[in-house]
Amino acid sequence: MADPMPGVAIRRATRSDVAEIRTMVVELALYEREPPERILLTEADLLRDAFGPKPACEILIAEKNEGSILGFTLFCPNYSTWEGCPGIHIEELYVRDAARGTGLGRRLMAAVAAIAASRGCRRVDLNVLHWNPAKQFYERIGLYLLDEWQHYRLDGAALAALASEAAAAGSD
Repeated sequence: MADPMPGVAIRRATRSDVAEIRTMVVELALYEREPPERILLTEADLLRDAFGPKPACEILIAEKNEGSILGFTLFCPNYSTWEGCPGIHIEELYVRDAARGTGLGRRLMAAVAAIAASRGCRRVDLNVLHWNPAKQFYERIGLYLLDEWQHYRLDGAALAALASEAAAAGSD
């Protein structure tokens, strides 16, 4: 298959990319119809969590030869007890407006798939908003909807309250 975006490289993010990554996270929030003030992520968070001594995530950048960044993906490990092996969860996949529809999202996904395969992972997971037209893109490249599963979250005051129960019971 011919490269749909010649002159664009997929590379690992570096510490010098954190400001641009944070900017793209804000752009993504706007695309997802969320106010930018909902983004609590700081450059210091990215430096700590992607480039610190115990990285919690990894980031790939899509960059044109002249240095402009067109998109990124941020992912982290997960684990399947049913399959008995690690996997990868994509937290963010973002392609800037000017590069949408060019095959760049597919290249970022292919790069994550290659990393997953090299690590012996049997799956790559991600979440997508129900209205997001990217769902068709994901399905075209082989992802499928797990409609029997529902995504739950514990955060804020409920997280703190539940955590305090463990502290009160003497749990680690």
